[in-house]
Amino acid sequence: MSPTNRTVVVTGIGATTPLGGDSASTWEGLLAGRSGVKPLEGERFAELPVRIAATAAVDPSEVLPRPLARKLDRSAQFALIAAREAWADAGYTGPAGEDPSIVPERLGTVIASGIGGVTTLLDQYDVLKEKGVRRVSPHTVPMLMPNGPAANVGLEVNAQAGVHTPVSACASGAEAIGYAVEMIRTGRADVVIAGGTEAAIHPLPIAAFANMMAMSKNNENPTTASRPYDKARDGFVLGEGAGVVVLESAEHAAARGARVYCEVLGQGLSADSHHIAQPEPTGRGVAAALRNLLDNTGLDPAELVHLNAHATSTPQGDTAELKALRKVLGDDLDHIAISATKSMTGHLLGGAGGIETVATVLALYHRIAPPTINVDELDDDITADIVRGEPRKLPVEGPISAINNSFGFGGHNVSLAFRTV
Repeated sequence: MSPTNRTVVVTGIGATTPLGGDSASTWEGLLAGRSGVKPLEGERFAELPVRIAATAAVDPSEVLPRPLARKLDRSAQFALIAAREAWADAGYTGPAGEDPSIVPERLGTVIASGIGGVTTLLDQYDVLKEKGVRRVSPHTVPMLMPNGPAANVGLEVNAQAGVHTPVSACASGAEAIGYAVEMIRTGRADVVIAGGTEAAIHPLPIAAFANMMAMSKNNENPTTASRPYDKARDGFVLGEGAGVVVLESAEHAAARGARVYCEVLGQGLSADSHHIAQPEPTGRGVAAALRNLLDNTGLDPAELVHLNAHATSTPQGDTAELKALRKVLGDDLDHIAISATKSMTGHLLGGAGGIETVATVLALYHRIAPPTINVDELDDDITADIVRGEPRKLPVEGPISAINNSFGFGGHNVSLAFRTV
């Protein structure tokens, strides 16, 4: 079957985030404009220059049985929780094979993480130093592997068409979803569970990001620290959690009578080749990804009404993204309602593209764009329609489309496009 003839749709969503333990509570928090950023408690964070983060609203220990949780890194715990929700939301009643509507050989999993099991690695090294060799967990290697979340989700649903883990820093979750789309379009799978997860709230990553001058140090006002597009923005706030979607071919979804959230039009990819950590200031690479997206999908910019921006709250990154949007979309940018949901969830690194895809899908499905909070004084360089303060209703009639942007250290750029059905 020709890749261009296979339509891909979203049939299930799942999330566990700083705003809620599932997609419904996360969506409610986004529409309410609620911040998930909190002070970090505990002695090990006390001396750090950054003592705030967007921690998960529901700890995995409250959801997963202890015997299972102790064998999984926190990133894999988040991924499994979100994947279970998405799988059930899509209407599947068990693993492939047990549920007769999908066979194992036609099911895939693509779950990304930017850092993988970093907390397991660091914590088990502490165990080795303080308690000795015999106390190191025998589960350490499977827990710290970056492919651990994807593998555990694949085992959960009996996915045999392929289990994959793209790693492209903060673009990882979006790249996973794009890879899943291609798995379906090329005929390798009928259904793929895809998304991103991250759990890196640990003193070492925080100290490292802080020393790079990448993170906000507004410890006194955690809920207002993440402020994309605001003149006073001073860096991102680290978050944790996972966002997962179930993708499938339109034919497969129709055959089983599945509810469809929207169509996935495709992806655009590029690389900056500029700097290992800094964005290319003119937005050249981002513009290339957007042009690649338009070329690959045939998307008409006049149909675009919403964009979930990467917008981490860093001075350079926020403006570079908007320069690229203006360069590619021109005057069409003026009718696009732009949301920066990291203002509420913080930046989930490799999990960001997963959670922000869930938010984009729900924005189209409900035809409403969540707000960007903490924009008290819009930066003079921002010449676009930022949804501020309150949610924005999207057009209620006709097909509408939206884009989710994700970019990562190393110059990775991914743009995903979606359309109502």
